[in-house]
Amino acid sequence: MYNQPTNKKSPKKPAGPPSKWIKRFWIVYIIGFLFVVLLFVSISLGLLGFMPSFSDLENPQTNLATEVYSVDGELLGKYYLENRSPCKFEELDSSLVNALIATEDARFFKHSGVDGRALVRVFFGVVTGIHQGGGSTITQQLAKNLFPRDPNASKFKMVLTKLKEWVVASKLEREYSKNEIMAMYFNTVDFGSNSMGIKSAAATFFGKLPSELNYQESAMLVGMLKAPTKFSPRKNPNASLQRRNTVLSQMEKYGYLTEEQCDSIQKIPIDISHYKVQHHATGSATYFREYLRQFLTEWCRNNPKPDGSYYDIYKDGLKIYTTIDSRMQKHAEDAVREHVCNYLQPMFFQHIKGVKNAPFYNLSEEETERILVSAMKKSERYELMKDAGATDAQIRRVFDIKVKMKILTWDRGMVDTLMTPMDSIRYIKSFLQCGMMAMDVSTGYVKAYVGGVDYMYFQYDHVKLSKRQVGSTFKPYVYAVAMQSGEYSPCTMVPNVPVTFKLPEGTTWTPRNSGDYKSGQMISLSEALAQSINYISAYLMKQFGPQAVIQQVKSMGITSEIPAVPSIALGACELSLYEQVGAINCFPNQGVYIEPSFITKICDNNGNVIYTYVPKTNEAMDQITAFKTVRLMQGVVQHGTGARLGGQYKINFPMGGKTGTTDNQSDGWFVGYTPILTCGVWVGCEDRAAHFRSTSLGQGARTAMPVFALFMQKCYSDPDLQYSKVVANPAKYSGFNFTIPAAYTGDPSGCNEQKRERKKPAFD
Repeated sequence: MYNQPTNKKSPKKPAGPPSKWIKRFWIVYIIGFLFVVLLFVSISLGLLGFMPSFSDLENPQTNLATEVYSVDGELLGKYYLENRSPCKFEELDSSLVNALIATEDARFFKHSGVDGRALVRVFFGVVTGIHQGGGSTITQQLAKNLFPRDPNASKFKMVLTKLKEWVVASKLEREYSKNEIMAMYFNTVDFGSNSMGIKSAAATFFGKLPSELNYQESAMLVGMLKAPTKFSPRKNPNASLQRRNTVLSQMEKYGYLTEEQCDSIQKIPIDISHYKVQHHATGSATYFREYLRQFLTEWCRNNPKPDGSYYDIYKDGLKIYTTIDSRMQKHAEDAVREHVCNYLQPMFFQHIKGVKNAPFYNLSEEETERILVSAMKKSERYELMKDAGATDAQIRRVFDIKVKMKILTWDRGMVDTLMTPMDSIRYIKSFLQCGMMAMDVSTGYVKAYVGGVDYMYFQYDHVKLSKRQVGSTFKPYVYAVAMQSGEYSPCTMVPNVPVTFKLPEGTTWTPRNSGDYKSGQMISLSEALAQSINYISAYLMKQFGPQAVIQQVKSMGITSEIPAVPSIALGACELSLYEQVGAINCFPNQGVYIEPSFITKICDNNGNVIYTYVPKTNEAMDQITAFKTVRLMQGVVQHGTGARLGGQYKINFPMGGKTGTTDNQSDGWFVGYTPILTCGVWVGCEDRAAHFRSTSLGQGARTAMPVFALFMQKCYSDPDLQYSKVVANPAKYSGFNFTIPAAYTGDPSGCNEQKRERKKPAFD
């Protein structure tokens, strides 16, 4: 019998125990996994060093610059440790966002802080040597910017830091939206040129806001992030252009630009013609910003936050809204430069040329030496030599040796020369200085503030800090006391004759006129003030006494100490320009003193109002007195020492004012007003001994008044300001002309007399 073969399989052997290598693999994997989990948990809990808390991530601390804004919305300047201003996502042009994503993190909107694909790509690049991009996301870079690395850390600590950044990135993604992360990143990056954050960078390189940037500008700024110095358009324009075009190519690659758009934009050269590094000593309203800085520092000390800590103007990103009008500020600065720097200064240099002891006049050698040595001891050169152990005699010998140096000129900037340090002190002492302030008559808002000719080189503020003799600009206050009595009016006739005062120490004082205008005749008070006649000011002081005048000016905001002596009738007292403008403003403001104000409000970096300024007011005199004094001061500019305003400068709108000149022409003043603006100007040298030698050149009508005239011309002709409309159609604007008080019943000249009870003179 034939047996056919069967297809039955042999039975399987029972499986043996798992390979030891497989066991080891799983043990290593589990241990490694647990180690990684434990590592990240430890990092997250802060067990391996500092880890930002929830509140840290909620409010990441970056040094934010405090911004100062004009009343017309222009950024005047900043206070900062880092020039950084926050910017919201909505303020970023789409070209900025697209350029950053295309260049730094194409999957930004798809990952959760750490991009696994990117890490795999990096690992593959390390293994193969074929690098196809980095693995760091925008969120990781933000984490690094918010919590900076230690540059001196070991390799182990750097690895640990990198892992921390992964954890922080993941937390940031949970706490913030993608748009918020994008904005935070742009706010924390350094673009070089003293600009931190995109808002500062856009202003520095292009004079624009981030929302105003175009494709080529956005691409250039994003390209700079790789290495701000290497790709700076100022230092390395070719490298910057190449890097910008690389960014544009990336934008094309990811579909943000078409090929045609990319090719076209890449051919556009880089334009940084508006490049301007932001600096505390440059820009508009520098003197005002320095005064404001001091005010804010004091305000911060007296106004704590809700949590008890104190605001910091250099870190907290406050928003300061001021009363300054950027257009009027420019007009004021231009007026000062046009007249003082470009006209008066060359004239003064020529005036003192060849004069012994120039720029000082009528000083002995000893007095001149004292001034020069005092200035020498304040110089940096002196301090360095003193610290090195040199004696004063040794230092002085060095100061008399010619050395190479740079000196300031208004027409050529800084120029190289050979000069002794002591002669350079004489040269600096020869520069004329100027202070100017303008304020709104009815609100007290300070519209323009010029504390000097150039803050970069002369940082002393001649508006708030400086106090100089005021000369004849004090006379309107004396006349106002007379008007207040009711016994005098602008048309009152008084004798133009010398007046003698008996002084407490037993001596006498008889002031003299500067000329012989109608000497010995009867003259109206209006004409007397217009011609600035000393006899008449002395006559009124004789009638009412110094105390009455002092009491009057104190009610008008003057806080400086004024001696109770009859010579104050001629301005023998020292006041600041700030005080003068505030006091004079009482006249066009119908007798009401309103404290000049600089700030409307302060906001925190979230826009919450934390301070609102309420100006102080005081009724300094009745409306009729103010009206009569206005008429008196109108006479000054109509037919008196200020008549050039209407003649030479063709200013024909209503105004009043008063010139002032002190002894030896050391100080030139002009204070004046229109129904809308009050403005004061002072011109002189730092040292009173340096001055013009003739009244024709150094009087206030020649030195200070032209600055007022040029400023008013510019303001009232500026179509962007309301004043041009007022001048064109005065009938449409009530109060443009100085309003006659309702209680006043006399003629428009202010000549009627309203009798009141006269107080006994405080001085005889």
